[in-house]
Amino acid sequence: QGQLVESGGGLVQAGGSLKLSCAASGLTFNRYQMAWFRQAPGKEREFAAAINWNGESTTYADAVKGRFTISRVNAKNTVSLEMNSLEPEDTAVYYCAGRYYFSKYISTQHRNGNDYSDWGQGTQVTVSS
Repeated sequence: QGQLVESGGGLVQAGGSLKLSCAASGLTFNRYQMAWFRQAPGKEREFAAAINWNGESTTYADAVKGRFTISRVNAKNTVSLEMNSLEPEDTAVYYCAGRYYFSKYISTQHRNGNDYSDWGQGTQVTVSS
Protein backbone atom coordinates (compact mmCIF):
# COMPACT_ATOMS: atom_id res chain seq x y z
CA GLN A 1 0.00 0.00 0.00
CA GLY A 2 1.33 3.38 -0.96
CA GLN A 3 1.38 6.54 1.05
CA LEU A 4 0.13 9.92 -0.12
CA VAL A 5 0.78 13.10 1.87
CA GLU A 6 -0.89 16.39 0.97
CA SER A 7 0.39 19.84 1.84
CA GLY A 8 -0.25 23.45 0.92
CA GLY A 9 -3.69 24.03 2.34
CA GLY A 10 -4.59 27.13 4.32
CA LEU A 11 -6.76 30.23 4.60
CA VAL A 12 -7.07 32.55 1.62
CA GLN A 13 -9.36 35.40 0.63
CA ALA A 14 -11.81 35.05 -2.22
CA GLY A 15 -10.07 35.68 -5.52
CA GLY A 16 -6.76 34.41 -4.19
CA SER A 17 -4.66 31.39 -5.08
CA LEU A 18 -3.23 28.30 -3.43
CA LYS A 19 -1.14 25.41 -4.66
CA LEU A 20 -1.62 21.99 -3.12
CA SER A 21 0.99 19.27 -3.39
CA CYS A 22 0.84 15.54 -2.84
CA ALA A 23 3.96 13.47 -2.25
CA ALA A 24 3.74 9.77 -3.04
CA SER A 25 5.82 6.91 -1.73
CA GLY A 26 5.63 3.14 -1.74
CA LEU A 27 3.92 2.89 -5.10
CA THR A 28 4.89 2.87 -8.77
CA PHE A 29 4.02 6.51 -9.19
CA ASN A 30 4.82 6.72 -12.90
CA ARG A 31 2.19 4.08 -13.58
CA TYR A 32 -0.50 5.75 -11.49
CA GLN A 33 -3.43 7.89 -12.46
CA MET A 34 -3.74 10.62 -9.84
CA ALA A 35 -6.66 12.77 -8.79
CA TRP A 36 -7.84 15.41 -6.36
CA PHE A 37 -11.14 15.15 -4.56
CA ARG A 38 -12.69 17.50 -2.04
CA GLN A 39 -15.27 17.35 0.71
CA ALA A 40 -17.03 20.39 2.07
CA PRO A 41 -18.67 20.37 5.52
CA GLY A 42 -21.95 18.50 5.41
CA LYS A 43 -21.49 17.46 1.80
CA GLU A 44 -20.36 14.33 0.02
CA ARG A 45 -16.87 13.97 -1.34
CA GLU A 46 -16.65 15.19 -4.92
CA PHE A 47 -14.19 14.86 -7.77
CA ALA A 48 -12.11 17.90 -8.71
CA ALA A 49 -9.39 16.88 -11.20
CA ALA A 50 -7.49 13.89 -12.56
CA ILE A 51 -4.30 13.32 -14.54
CA ASN A 52 -2.99 10.27 -16.33
CA TRP A 53 0.36 8.62 -15.67
CA ASN A 54 2.50 10.89 -17.85
CA GLY A 55 0.53 14.11 -17.50
CA GLU A 56 -0.65 14.20 -21.10
CA SER A 57 -4.31 13.79 -20.20
CA THR A 58 -6.20 15.81 -17.63
CA THR A 59 -9.84 16.29 -16.78
CA TYR A 60 -11.73 18.60 -14.42
CA ALA A 61 -15.05 18.95 -12.72
CA ASP A 62 -17.15 21.73 -14.21
CA ALA A 63 -17.03 23.61 -10.90
CA VAL A 64 -13.25 24.08 -11.12
CA LYS A 65 -12.60 24.05 -14.86
CA GLY A 66 -10.64 27.11 -15.97
CA ARG A 67 -9.58 27.94 -12.41
CA PHE A 68 -7.70 24.83 -11.24
CA THR A 69 -4.76 23.09 -12.91
CA ILE A 70 -3.52 19.59 -12.06
CA SER A 71 0.05 18.64 -12.87
CA ARG A 72 2.65 16.05 -11.91
CA VAL A 73 6.40 15.55 -11.78
CA ASN A 74 7.12 11.84 -11.96
CA ALA A 75 10.79 12.31 -11.18
CA LYS A 76 9.73 13.75 -7.81
CA ASN A 77 6.71 11.50 -7.21
CA THR A 78 4.51 14.54 -6.77
CA VAL A 79 1.17 15.75 -8.08
CA SER A 80 -0.06 19.29 -7.61
CA LEU A 81 -3.26 21.26 -7.82
CA GLU A 82 -2.92 24.95 -8.57
CA MET A 83 -6.07 26.79 -7.58
CA ASN A 84 -6.78 30.31 -8.81
CA SER A 85 -9.75 32.66 -8.48
CA LEU A 86 -10.79 30.84 -5.34
CA GLU A 87 -14.37 31.19 -4.14
CA PRO A 88 -15.90 30.54 -0.71
CA GLU A 89 -17.60 27.54 -2.31
CA ASP A 90 -14.14 25.98 -2.77
CA THR A 91 -13.79 25.63 1.01
CA ALA A 92 -13.25 21.93 1.71
CA VAL A 93 -10.80 19.28 2.76
CA TYR A 94 -8.84 18.35 -0.35
CA TYR A 95 -7.68 14.77 -0.84
CA CYS A 96 -5.08 13.31 -3.13
CA ALA A 97 -5.95 9.90 -4.58
CA GLY A 98 -4.25 7.42 -6.89
CA ARG A 99 -4.76 4.17 -8.73
CA TYR A 100 -2.59 1.99 -10.94
CA TYR A 101 -3.66 2.84 -14.49
CA PHE A 102 -0.98 2.79 -17.14
CA SER A 103 -2.88 4.33 -20.05
CA LYS A 104 -2.77 7.45 -22.17
CA TYR A 105 -6.43 7.81 -21.25
CA ILE A 106 -7.97 8.62 -17.91
CA SER A 107 -10.18 5.85 -16.52
CA THR A 108 -13.87 6.07 -17.32
CA GLN A 109 -14.73 5.92 -13.62
CA HIS A 110 -12.27 8.65 -12.63
CA ARG A 111 -15.00 10.67 -10.87
CA ASN A 112 -15.81 7.77 -8.58
CA GLY A 113 -13.75 7.67 -5.41
CA ASN A 114 -14.09 3.89 -5.33
CA ASP A 115 -11.96 3.80 -8.46
CA TYR A 116 -8.90 4.76 -6.41
CA SER A 117 -6.86 2.50 -4.15
CA ASP A 118 -4.65 5.02 -2.38
CA TRP A 119 -5.66 8.15 -0.47
CA GLY A 120 -4.00 10.90 1.48
CA GLN A 121 -5.17 12.25 4.82
CA GLY A 122 -6.40 15.51 3.35
CA THR A 123 -5.52 19.18 3.66
CA GLN A 124 -7.93 21.96 4.64
CA VAL A 125 -8.58 24.83 2.26
CA THR A 126 -10.66 27.73 3.58
CA VAL A 127 -11.69 30.63 1.36
CA SER A 128 -13.04 33.68 3.14
CA SER A 129 -15.44 36.10 1.49
